[in-house]
Amino acid sequence: MNIGLFTETYYPEINGVATSCFMLKTELEKMGHNVYVFSTKTPGEPEFEHNVFRVPSVPFIFLSDRRVGMFYHSKFASTIKKLELDLIHTNTEFSLGMFGRIMAKELNIPVVHTYHTIYEDYSHYIMKIKSLDKRTKSAIRYFTKRCCNSASRVIVPTNKVKKLLLTYNVHSDIEIVPTGIKLDKFKRESYEEKDILALRRQYGIQEDEKSIVYLGRISQEKNIEELLRAMPIYMKRHEDVKFVVVGGGPDRDRLMQIAVELQIEHRVIFTGEQPWDTIGKYYQLGDVFVSASQSETQGLTYIEAMAAGLPVVAKRDACLEEILVDGYNGYGFDSQEGLFEGLEKILYDDTAEKDKIPYSSNALSIVKTYSTEEFARKILNVYEEVAEEKYREEGLI
Repeated sequence: MNIGLFTETYYPEINGVATSCFMLKTELEKMGHNVYVFSTKTPGEPEFEHNVFRVPSVPFIFLSDRRVGMFYHSKFASTIKKLELDLIHTNTEFSLGMFGRIMAKELNIPVVHTYHTIYEDYSHYIMKIKSLDKRTKSAIRYFTKRCCNSASRVIVPTNKVKKLLLTYNVHSDIEIVPTGIKLDKFKRESYEEKDILALRRQYGIQEDEKSIVYLGRISQEKNIEELLRAMPIYMKRHEDVKFVVVGGGPDRDRLMQIAVELQIEHRVIFTGEQPWDTIGKYYQLGDVFVSASQSETQGLTYIEAMAAGLPVVAKRDACLEEILVDGYNGYGFDSQEGLFEGLEKILYDDTAEKDKIPYSSNALSIVKTYSTEEFARKILNVYEEVAEEKYREEGLI
């Protein structure tokens, strides 16, 4: 098949959508398909990329660390018309997604759309006046509904997101396809022990210290502040604990200041944003992965952490129902004390060695089905079904 992927963000950017699109292109090409990516120009992009076309872009008005492309680019429109695409797969609701839908209409080919982000959780970036937040969320729901209903098929990563879209009155068929990850990229065995120890020493984590790690975007909707404000109490109980925050984002400076105010800045480590190609090694800084986010559609970082052999302690959320099993590969929490209990059981359980729960191997067992190969096969099945439906409509089969 000839497939067009339209996305506002792509490799080497570090986020779930960019990773999903990059992995999908890679795996589909291994299967013999032609995949053409249309994305935005972004700092640090490779000099040469096979079948990747980038339109001029500007920082997104509401999220300065994200970019948005031109709404319509005549040069690329001409290129697209020569590619003989079988379908277009949009991965954004904004300018590149609109461009993709326009091209699909002009070419009379189907559109598959993946809904990656619950934008209601980001309304605080759009509307700063709290009294108008309800209207903003209503507008977001309407915009999302219009976008999804214009697609032949909508793909979502979890049942949580499908249920949400149904409340928006999305009537297009919705397919649940969890995003895959490159499992080997995160396995501890992929890195030499001396390199892991050197990285821990680089950030001041001693061999006899426990490290709690969060990795991901540092922004308000990720709710990192809740974790940070719990740390003084937990760190008072355990002098050998450090909290490592890996990533970049608009909330980083504010959280760093809060750490100073809480007088724990010497035990909270902000590594900054790290290159996508080496991000797997940064999970190895931790003994346990934590998150208090409620804005995830799937929670790829949870799956990546488990692939790295890390148990997870996370605030309970519908997206975790199939991957986080209490007492097996980690613990969910609803309160600060629940957070502490989960950390305690994983980091300081005094149970006899033979009775200890093998959190790490259990975590690895859970994520085996989240390979990029399986992800691509499921997406391809959707493509083939949609293409066949189109052919039937036009009487070609």
